[in-house]
Parts: sequence; structure tokens; C-alpha cells
Amino acid sequence: MLDKKALDVQILHVAPLTSVADYLVIGSAESDRQTRAIADHIDSILSAKGDRPLSIEGLATGQWVLMDFGDVVGHIFRQDTREQYALERLWSDAKLVPIEDEAPAPAPVPAPKKRATVRKPRAKKSA
Repeated sequence: MLDKKALDVQILHVAPLTSVADYLVIGSAESDRQTRAIADHIDSILSAKGDRPLSIEGLATGQWVLMDFGDVVGHIFRQDTREQYALERLWSDAKLVPIEDEAPAPAPVPAPKKRATVRKPRAKKSA
């Protein structure tokens, strides 16, 4: 979701509270078009890895897209729709899973060491 600039992304661990899913991933978008773009991106990334969704609902309107991957259910809302349904309040007993916004920066590669150049003295020409 973060690749497509989703806002306020949260992962809730709901397994102790329900048998419907283990995790809910919730994110917001600023428009219907962005909501659909986020859902399409998630679908293409996970499908390429062999994790096809069991169901996708709401793509036609783009106000709330639900993506069911079995143990993980994704909810992508337009911001005003998210405020209206307030899933975070409904699942307030769920544990919030921390998310890293960005991948850690790669370790710096040390610059190659310069080799000392040793020059042989030139032989003097005899006259």
C-alpha cells in the first residue's frame, strides 16, 4: 500500500478475536481512482508471488475495496468512507502491528583502496 502512497496504513492482529482472518490491513486513499490503483497494485504484486485473492469487492465504486487473501484481509478506503465505518474502533481490542515505512538503507560499500604505484628509476644513458 505504501508504494502507491496509501495514508494511515495499519495492520491489526485479529486472530485472538475472530476466526475470519488473522490480520486486517487498513489503508486510506484520497480518491476513488487511488483506492483502485492501490488495490490493483496489491493484487498484481501478490498474484505474481502466487498469492491470489479469494475475493475482491468494491472495485467498481472505489470507496471501499475489500481484498480477501484468507488469513489476511485488506481494506482500502477513501478517507471519508474510512472515517464513517471506523474499523479501528470496531477492532479496538486487536493488537496493532508496527510497520516500517521504508526498507532499511543498504549498507554503504567501502571505496576500493588505492594501490600505491612504485616506479622503477630510469636507467641513465651513458655517453
